[in-house]
Amino acid sequence: MITYNYRPSSFHKANFILRQLAFPLGLWHKRGMKPSPNRQWKSAIQMIFEESARLKLLCAEKNWEEIQTIALLIVRAFKKGNKLLLFGNGGSAADAQHIAAEFVNRFLKKRISMPAIALTTDTSILTSVGNDEDFSRVFAKQISAIGNKGDIALGISTSGASANLIEAFRVSKDKGIIRVGLLGRDGGRALKFVDHAIVVPSNSTPRIQEAHITIGHIICEIVEGELFKGTGYFSNNR
Repeated sequence: MITYNYRPSSFHKANFILRQLAFPLGLWHKRGMKPSPNRQWKSAIQMIFEESARLKLLCAEKNWEEIQTIALLIVRAFKKGNKLLLFGNGGSAADAQHIAAEFVNRFLKKRISMPAIALTTDTSILTSVGNDEDFSRVFAKQISAIGNKGDIALGISTSGASANLIEAFRVSKDKGIIRVGLLGRDGGRALKFVDHAIVVPSNSTPRIQEAHITIGHIICEIVEGELFKGTGYFSNNR
């Protein structure tokens, strides 16, 4: 009689454990054993949506002219062969990348790419400048390298206090680059170093960020509508 000394592999062990975990989860789902809705949570969730909506409407009332001005400055820069440089920290860095992607790829329609660069993506540049000089110089050195007269430098900050934005705006001024701040609270120190500013009047960082990306989308839609036959609110069908 032949006997086998079977030892389950790591794969089989893992598969067995997953099956043991999946069974009660599946049973839990089939029996409808889910947490009962918390009405207090519903109220809090609705309040957050309402707070965000009210702030955006306030921004529309206070900043619509400046939003239009900045969008048309970008249109003019693109027509002249200039580019848009975007930068920020943390969530604002993500917003800079998000907005740059809308210009380079597409927003509402398929069309040729527009020249927008987020200065927040090259980790080698960011870490080398931060290590060899100072983190306050990470955007300024990039603008010094690739910025040209007539370009637009768009810095995003919920506080307006970021030292690396202020340094970037200083270098931009020396190079004849138009300086735009997408800011929060009262605009902070950065307000003194820009040519144009959109300030979201709130002390809540999440609500400011929500307004910032909405403003970014509106600017994208205006620019795309002015330069191409679009389908949005600002479509240029001439």
